[in-house]
Amino acid sequence: MTSQMPRKPYPSDLSDARWALIEPTLTAWRAERQKTSLNLGGRVADLREVLNAILYVNRTGIAWRYLPHDFPAHTTVFSHFSAWTADGTVEKLGLRLHRLVREMEGRDPEPTACVIDSQSVKTAHTVPASTQGIDAGKKIVGRKRSIVTDTLGLLLLVMVTAAGVSDNEAGKHLLTRTAATHPTITKAWVDTGYKNQAIEHGAQLGIDVDVVPRNTQVKGFSVLPRRWVVERSFGWIMMHRRLARDYETKPEHSESMIRIAAIANLAKRATDETTPTWRYT
Repeated sequence: MTSQMPRKPYPSDLSDARWALIEPTLTAWRAERQKTSLNLGGRVADLREVLNAILYVNRTGIAWRYLPHDFPAHTTVFSHFSAWTADGTVEKLGLRLHRLVREMEGRDPEPTACVIDSQSVKTAHTVPASTQGIDAGKKIVGRKRSIVTDTLGLLLLVMVTAAGVSDNEAGKHLLTRTAATHPTITKAWVDTGYKNQAIEHGAQLGIDVDVVPRNTQVKGFSVLPRRWVVERSFGWIMMHRRLARDYETKPEHSESMIRIAAIANLAKRATDETTPTWRYT
């Protein structure tokens, strides 16, 4: 019997160095999973290849069932993605890499300040209407992504809602979660969409919420103090084609896709690696 030849790598594949950072978290997940499974001796998926397949979907924007055949079956890949989303493994992995990168940058593992912003995006026709809404200001029918980053622009929290949910309402939820999961944070910068309820709610939580308004004297785009960091973070996210539009049936899967994009960037940053883009052959 001849052994199976290794497949040719894709640009989105994890290097050995990046996999070494991620592998302990996924190995621990599998060990916990096996404690409660029947363990009937079925074929065990290669976790590195499963994650490579998820990164491929995230980076290229294809549908799950269009995964190349040299990856594990798309049903296997999606079932792992769903499980890692539901039990918090994706979020846990992102926060672990976040602390690592901050330490490498000479910062404390836990931040003391953050930036909050939102982005409304159109949805695919497969997205349930019950999870969509209208952002009247931006005239977009779809969903809203609200994120919290540290002052380096590294993702801390993400929440996906119908686009009609106001920034104030989303901001209050994010501030509550920020205070619970990152109690060292005492400062937040936002735009004018977060007046005044979010400011008052932040004060109750011990977080000073500071509004950074646009310069009305400047037409078009201008770099704003503090807020430019989170705008750049949205730019990083949009490099992943799966996130150019919201394709996910469940909002929590949308949140997980954003975290996967952040994990890809964090892993590259932690190992000082870059990957090829369409600009370079």
